[in-house]
Amino acid sequence: MGAGWELGAAAGRSLLLCAALLVAGCALGLRLGRGRAAADRGVLAWLCYDALVHFALEGPFVYLSFVGNIADSEGLIASLWKEYGKADARWLYFDPTIVSLEILTVVLDGSLALVLIYAIVKEKYYRHFLQITLCVCELYGGWMTFFPDWLMGSPNLNTNSWLYFGVYLVFFNSVWVLIPGLLLCQSWVELKKMYYKGTNSGKKFQ
Repeated sequence: MGAGWELGAAAGRSLLLCAALLVAGCALGLRLGRGRAAADRGVLAWLCYDALVHFALEGPFVYLSFVGNIADSEGLIASLWKEYGKADARWLYFDPTIVSLEILTVVLDGSLALVLIYAIVKEKYYRHFLQITLCVCELYGGWMTFFPDWLMGSPNLNTNSWLYFGVYLVFFNSVWVLIPGLLLCQSWVELKKMYYKGTNSGKKFQ
């Protein structure tokens, strides 16, 4: 079989794995959110998917980076990162910035996502504090992943392929910008409501 077929097969497996995690995350989130408002169910679906990506995909990436590198590793997860490495070569070998960010992402962002799921389900008072913290961490990770490379003229990014640039780099990474941005707006609105509700309640007792 030709190289074009092999490329298509590798991309297909990677996209299929991502789709499977999305389905699993959404199913779990919607189950946890039964009886809750549609917005919270959507947030829970995203958080479950987010946690799965951090632990099931990025966690193994960190491990493989410390025991060797992605380019020389075998297995399903390694093949996914090899495919992504065709779009951003820094993921194939031990890049200190990328690995440092991924450690932070797995340990901090993954843990925050799990605690935030608990806070939403149990209606804890610290829900929006955690939501804002997680969103800021996600946005910071995206900024530090790409901006240093952009400053150098994007030497590691493949911008010549619609698949690698349009799908892998732009689409997949923009999801972790758009949704955290929307959740920050949601927290802003909810905290504003809480503030005015508390202010109005205080006035009644004056």
